[in-house]
Amino acid sequence: MNTKIIVSSIVHKRYGNIKHFFKYKVPSLFIDLDELEMIQSKSKIFSVNSFNIFSFNEKDHGYRDERSIKEFIIEMLQNYDVKYRNLKIKILCFPRIFGYVFNPLSIIYCYDEDKLISIFYEVKNTSNEQHTYIFARGHSKILKALTHECQKNFYVSPFIGMKGKYLFTNKLTNDYINIIIDLYDSNNKKILMASQSGKFIDFKVSKLLKYNLLNPLFGFKIISAILFEAIIIFFKGGKYYARKKKPKDTISFEGSF
Repeated sequence: MNTKIIVSSIVHKRYGNIKHFFKYKVPSLFIDLDELEMIQSKSKIFSVNSFNIFSFNEKDHGYRDERSIKEFIIEMLQNYDVKYRNLKIKILCFPRIFGYVFNPLSIIYCYDEDKLISIFYEVKNTSNEQHTYIFARGHSKILKALTHECQKNFYVSPFIGMKGKYLFTNKLTNDYINIIIDLYDSNNKKILMASQSGKFIDFKVSKLLKYNLLNPLFGFKIISAILFEAIIIFFKGGKYYARKKKPKDTISFEGSF
């Protein structure tokens, strides 16, 4: 079974005049979309596209409507002329807990057989807006660290301006995942580092349940941690950047990795 659980270590580190750091652990899912029916059959308390104690819902990704993630991926790959013969899709995200989830970052890996051909970084903010950064035409197999960069195109934090550049470092092996995102300002100074890392463990809903019992309401931990840390930055004197307009879900193609 390709679908896995990851007890992810999440780290945020802020540089510059307002230094800040926080770290926490939450379980993530690494889902093979070809296995959705299989993982749903594993437990009565885990569902796909319906309410349950734990669930995965395709409406949280892609078009964020009734259409499937695969429909979204196929259309985007066609739009950017990315060729494949046998498309395989895997997604890194958090599970819904009692119907709720907040995914600040979801990553969709697209393969032609075992060759990685595209990566989609879905970024969300606390206003439930989404921007997808798409990188394509890669030539790497699964066992290689990738680095790629793009301009910041989406309002994420009221304490970070819109002018900047992301540098992604993405390492995915058979055993673990390590994602590092560095944000640089217009003067090429690093202002933020965010990372997510952890080892793969077999997909068993009992493991999600055990973690939830040890850490009640962990599904709300992510959004509460973000809001709490924002308050701390505010009282540290962080500069506030107002959002000029509320965008719809947006997409940008960032070229090759």
